[in-house]
Amino acid sequence: MPAGAMYPGTFDPITNGHHELVRRAARIFDRVVVAVAASPHKAPVFSLDERMNLARKVLADLPNVTVDGYSGLTVEYAHAHQLGVVIRGLRAVSDFEYEFQLASMNRHLQTDVETIFMTPTEQYTFISSTLVREVAALGGDVTAFVHPLVAQALARQFSRR
Repeated sequence: MPAGAMYPGTFDPITNGHHELVRRAARIFDRVVVAVAASPHKAPVFSLDERMNLARKVLADLPNVTVDGYSGLTVEYAHAHQLGVVIRGLRAVSDFEYEFQLASMNRHLQTDVETIFMTPTEQYTFISSTLVREVAALGGDVTAFVHPLVAQALARQFSRR
């Protein structure tokens, strides 16, 4: 079984909740790939390159973590890069139904890739990229929810609008 895992997501932007989950996954797996999905249908605030660069800076202190961009099926990326595990975060019970369906479909599409669920520590259960973007867009302080570099990038991004 490959000792590598991927943590896929849009990461628009990467939050302290994402960071904490990656840090914990890096203790479990020899290699963790934070796979930033292009997700053009979601109309992300940051470009794929910007999201990848922010994630690389935030996660730079984790030697067994890399950041890569991708499009297409998550399990196809995992299979092609010999990553035997897809990590998904569950913040609340409301996340479970969708994530369960996704994991079941992924298992059907690629039987050699397993999905595991990780829950954030309590202080991060309410943080989502969507909420962080909304607060930042309205001029609110997001410094408690994201790395300082991400807070600066959000401030720059929303001052342009």
